[in-house]
Amino acid sequence: MAPLKQVAIFCDGSSLGNGQESSRAASVALLGYKGFWRAVGEYLGRATNQQAEIVAAGVGLEALREPCDVKLFTDSRYVVETMNGRFRRKSNLPSWERLDRAASKHKVHWEWTRGHVGHVLQEAADNAARRIAAAGRVDELILRDAVDSVGAVEP
Repeated sequence: MAPLKQVAIFCDGSSLGNGQESSRAASVALLGYKGFWRAVGEYLGRATNQQAEIVAAGVGLEALREPCDVKLFTDSRYVVETMNGRFRRKSNLPSWERLDRAASKHKVHWEWTRGHVGHVLQEAADNAARRIAAAGRVDELILRDAVDSVGAVEP
């Protein structure tokens, strides 16, 4: 049996107007393999920041075409602690179910990374999620900008 491909995913969610009737949310994941990156995103419409963070991890895992050994980085302790079994799921159950389905196909190592401290990959995911939320749709130019901003950087 061939070893699983080693993939890194940096993901982030953004909810502009979090918790308000007019909130606009989006999720983005940057997938890296051997120094090459691609970005995927989803516009969620009205959703909370927590929902956007959960979906961001799911979007990244769903984009993988085969089972992989994944180091998934997020600035959401909520996602990391829940997926590592230390937090109980009390809300956002449809988002958690989606993430569980996506994660079940892979060997996932859940890693927390501090957000908004200048980490190139995390900042690129955050910026793209904010821009998609503001635009109200996934724009391929925004995803391309995210990839261009990281170049061939290694996680």
